[in-house]
Amino acid sequence: MTSNRHVAASRLGRLSLLGKLAGGVVGGIVSEGARQLAQGKRPDLGSLLLTPANAHRLTDRLSEMRGAAMKVGQLLSMDSGHMLPPELSEILGRLRDSAHQMPSTQVTAVLQKALGKDWQRRFRHFNFVPIAAASIGQVHEAITQDGRRVAIKVQYPGIRRSIDSDVDNVAALLRTLKLLPQDMNVLPVLLEAKRQLHAEADYRLEAQALERFGRRLADDPRFEVPEVIKPLTAEDVLTMTFMDGLPIDKIAARPAAERNAAAAAVLELALREVFDWGFVQTDPNFANYLCKTSNGRIQLLDFGATREYSERQRRALQALLVACLDGSDAKIEQAAAEVGYLDPHDPPGYRNGIMALLRDASEPARATGVYDFGDSDLAERMRNRLVQMRLHDRFWRLPPTGVLFLHRKLGGLYLLLTKLRATLPVRDLATGLRIQ
Repeated sequence: MTSNRHVAASRLGRLSLLGKLAGGVVGGIVSEGARQLAQGKRPDLGSLLLTPANAHRLTDRLSEMRGAAMKVGQLLSMDSGHMLPPELSEILGRLRDSAHQMPSTQVTAVLQKALGKDWQRRFRHFNFVPIAAASIGQVHEAITQDGRRVAIKVQYPGIRRSIDSDVDNVAALLRTLKLLPQDMNVLPVLLEAKRQLHAEADYRLEAQALERFGRRLADDPRFEVPEVIKPLTAEDVLTMTFMDGLPIDKIAARPAAERNAAAAAVLELALREVFDWGFVQTDPNFANYLCKTSNGRIQLLDFGATREYSERQRRALQALLVACLDGSDAKIEQAAAEVGYLDPHDPPGYRNGIMALLRDASEPARATGVYDFGDSDLAERMRNRLVQMRLHDRFWRLPPTGVLFLHRKLGGLYLLLTKLRATLPVRDLATGLRIQ
């Protein structure tokens, strides 16, 4: 659900949003606690926090913060929302579905600064109603003077200047409201949120990543990548050719051959990104994959959240995959330690749980023949295992941030393949990897 809302551009204005939010939430907790006590109930913080009024308050105000709140939420939930309190998981879920649009006056101001006061002369038509909204910007459709249909990402004002303070303030708010586990070290997550947001806030870097993917896939007829319109691209504005396919999950009702072809292309691309290229688009949002039904091509979008992986990291990940496919527990444990999942100080229960999770995650690649994602309860089993680990072993630490991004990639990929009810020879695809 979207609505027009002026984006606070100054640090003071953005801090004011959090101050008002904290005050409102505390007031709501006190009011609801008094009501439950009057009814003879013994209230707990979770029920007090997640009243409809407070949940609305949190998602509404955090969505105004855009980048910081959404990025911290992404990074905290990508390992598994089930490692977080259910109250926070629910709020993060609502936040992903909630966004406010910039009014046209702010859109105009950003475009004037980036493209000049006469920016409108560069277009035959510009639609001020955005066709998509994300954590640091929104997307508009336009027609250039030479007749090209384009998509234009326009960044929310003030995002870049406020990244570090926004991230710190959002984390402090979540800690104050006891929405983060006390035993979770979130400092690496916060540092990564800042680093990632600073990179995403420079649309020239995203343009370079887009062009890099375009070169990699230029000879692969299964894919189509937008072309950057360089004269209409700047730090706060990214203009590219418009992709007109359907969101890939919309082909779930198409014939099996069509679904499997799309699923195989997306899976093979993900494997190539991680193991062949070491250059990974880490946002697995379904909306970033479009399918042009007239020719079956997969159109790729959104290259802001790309990440580099060194040859050493890729070889360690490949060794872990090989160990999970055919190796002993000792080999899995050794490979997991090399990747960063385990260290010598981890308690036995945690070590066993991590190894079991790795075997679960590699189940599709261990299957002989084809793996039927549509008939699999893999996601539910992994979720249940994580819940049990959290309940029975209070020890938990986050893996390296680079691995967290791969969790996000893999989790989103499995959800998409399940949505498409894909049946794929995953082992054949996985064992054909090569390190470049």
